[in-house]
Amino acid sequence: MRIRPIARGDLDGLQVLAQQTGVGFTSLPDNRDFLASKIESAARAFEERTPVDDRLYFFVLEDETNGELAGCCAIEGQVGREVPFYHYRLGTLAHSSVQLDLHRTIDTLFLSSDHTGDAEVASLYLRPEYRKHRNGAILSKARWLFMAQFRDRFPNKVLAEMRGVFNEQGVSPFWECLGSHFFPMDFNEADRLTGMGQKSFIGELMPKFPIYTTFLSEEARACIGQVHEDTRPALEMLKKEGLRWEGYVDIFDGGPTVEAYIDDVRAVRNSRLCKVEITAEAEHGERPTWLVATTGMLDFRATWVGRGPGVDDVITLTEEEARRLDVAAGDSLRILET
Repeated sequence: MRIRPIARGDLDGLQVLAQQTGVGFTSLPDNRDFLASKIESAARAFEERTPVDDRLYFFVLEDETNGELAGCCAIEGQVGREVPFYHYRLGTLAHSSVQLDLHRTIDTLFLSSDHTGDAEVASLYLRPEYRKHRNGAILSKARWLFMAQFRDRFPNKVLAEMRGVFNEQGVSPFWECLGSHFFPMDFNEADRLTGMGQKSFIGELMPKFPIYTTFLSEEARACIGQVHEDTRPALEMLKKEGLRWEGYVDIFDGGPTVEAYIDDVRAVRNSRLCKVEITAEAEHGERPTWLVATTGMLDFRATWVGRGPGVDDVITLTEEEARRLDVAAGDSLRILET
């Protein structure tokens, strides 16, 4: 298994992933023309043919045994520059009456564009049959090695939007209680439009004043800041890297947005460079704990290896591992112990 940039020939494989993601996975709609456009945008980003603040770096996890795409993940260079990027910010309003000696605090939701200009890690999806052997971890962590290697292409902060709660019928209680009253469409249509970048209607139709959460149903309130069951592993990996929920939620399903300063992310902070040495055979640990990535942008590759570097900061790769990464003796790799 290896991570690589998506290629222009991956459209069929990407559409298979899009068809499997399910409701609420906004960033990967099942629309072939849109997916082709996304691939082209990513290809131009890796070729550095687009402005730094308008780059989408899209990666796929490839199963080399059959050539299939097992999953995908992405990094948005900066959000909200061309299309508004909205969240609800969870806040508190205090009310008091001296005459009655009463003091109340009430949670509110306020439409916000506070994350404009931040980077975003997004579109992480792994096919069910590949949810083993730390494949989810390599999808999540490889992005941090890419950001560490090309740190000057990214801003100070990074965020990740988490899919919110849906019931057994695939319905979002948060949407049914709030968003459905302001948009003349169902959740899937609103989700499809935002996934395709058509987000201006959010600011045009959503209320501009704080929304008191006490007006929401108990079921909807319980969704605020909570994640979809399938999203819990991804959230836990992000939390281990240092991303935290600071009170921002998705305006459609109420899922949490977690964030951090990029330089504080564990994998960015702890990764380092080393030199490659190649041997015909090398010892493997029972569980690969070292993630290694190449240092080129267009030919970026990442995979697990079963051993770390020696005292001289030289890491030994087998011939198969070197081929998978497309590196030669003396090349540099960015490495991370996980």
